[in-house]
Amino acid sequence: MVGPARKREAVKHVAERLKTSERRACAGLGQPRSTQRYQGRRPSADAGLIKAMRRIARRIARRETRAGYRSVARHLRREGWQVNIKRIHRLWKQEGLKVPAKVRKKRRLGNSANGAQELRAERINHVWSYDFVWDQTEQGRRLKWLPILDEHTRECLALEVEYSMTACDVIGVLERLVQERGTPEFIRSDNGPEFIAQAIKDWIAGKGIKTLYIEPGSPWENAYGESFNSRLRDEFLNVELFGSKLEAKVLGREHRDKYNHHRPHSSLGDLTPAEFAARCLAPLRPTASAPQDSETNPKKEQILS
Repeated sequence: MVGPARKREAVKHVAERLKTSERRACAGLGQPRSTQRYQGRRPSADAGLIKAMRRIARRIARRETRAGYRSVARHLRREGWQVNIKRIHRLWKQEGLKVPAKVRKKRRLGNSANGAQELRAERINHVWSYDFVWDQTEQGRRLKWLPILDEHTRECLALEVEYSMTACDVIGVLERLVQERGTPEFIRSDNGPEFIAQAIKDWIAGKGIKTLYIEPGSPWENAYGESFNSRLRDEFLNVELFGSKLEAKVLGREHRDKYNHHRPHSSLGDLTPAEFAARCLAPLRPTASAPQDSETNPKKEQILS
């Protein structure tokens, strides 16, 4: 069905092309003249919301190139808007903003006890996952990216890049993360040569960490890692052109900071990974203890004597 705006354009085109009046053009097209005077009026209640939608869409467009109305709705709720997702969807389409194409859901086969569907992360540092993502510099030199995630908080713990990365390099990154954040209970990965190398197996065993190798040919069993990798490809690697490894490292740190601190996740209650992690750590922080008496505090006893 042709809308009023298209009909007005048709009448205007005929009147200009045939050099005739608007009355005769409407009569020829069977179009009532009253429609040429009609101007749609947007409800005033939506004006402020639409302005906020456009502002948020412009702000997040650079770091979330595939962001749609759901992502904008999450940011609106974080700003205090009490909005229904259906209303946001209607206004999003009405304003002609980008609507992500619908993707047909696929039923995947595969059943492994080490997959994310069978063993889910229940707390911070419960399950980490890592994988490699490939890209290249402007000159065509290969870049090897190593993202490491906490599956419970969705944090990107590390996003390293090198021209070449071995099992020893992976151990170095893991060692630094363990010193900074503590030891995870599990590490999930595929069966890549760097992850099944004896050196990394020995290091993991020495730390008391358990490995979760997914079934070969079943990437969906590492669901959180694959989801992050697809967004990393869409929103970062396909957008940036790296002139050198150094430039890739700098931009990678910026992308990791945006992902952890500025991108809310619906699965985390519209919190960013960093905010969610802070909530997880809050009950674990030690509280101030009561002052000890002289019998249990040697320093106090010495001062009193």
